[in-house]
Amino acid sequence: MKTALFTGTFNPFTIGHADIVERALKIFDQIVIGIGYNPDKGSKEGFMSPEIEERVTQIRKVYENDPRVIVEAYSDLTVDLAERHNAVAIVKGVRSIKDYEYERDQADFNRLLSNGLDTILFYSRPEFSALSSSMVRTLEMFGKDVSRFIPKG
Repeated sequence: MKTALFTGTFNPFTIGHADIVERALKIFDQIVIGIGYNPDKGSKEGFMSPEIEERVTQIRKVYENDPRVIVEAYSDLTVDLAERHNAVAIVKGVRSIKDYEYERDQADFNRLLSNGLDTILFYSRPEFSALSSSMVRTLEMFGKDVSRFIPKG
């Protein structure tokens, strides 16, 4: 079985993220969505705060009928998560040059730390290129309806 990781803070998980999962499932047998704890982007309460547990629950609901998708939070290195799941690759989405450069650097370090784990980049579909979790959070903060940006689950 070929397993790939799709990691991020997913705060929140958007339809752009769901699109990457669906496209990756055409290549891999299983996708592990790893919700990483990043104190700069996530909860101020720490790993496995109610906020992170809620993200795990919400994403699991989206994929509750798809046994090919596993959702879990993690607080160690992505390469450690990959090793636990025998992942053959990491998949990431990129919307811009800025995303590409960040993901390239991450891919280089993950390859070095893991003895060769590759990262496969999926370019965002044009209709999702401006969509980001931070933009959705901003819209929510101003009381806007963001339901069209969040997958049903």
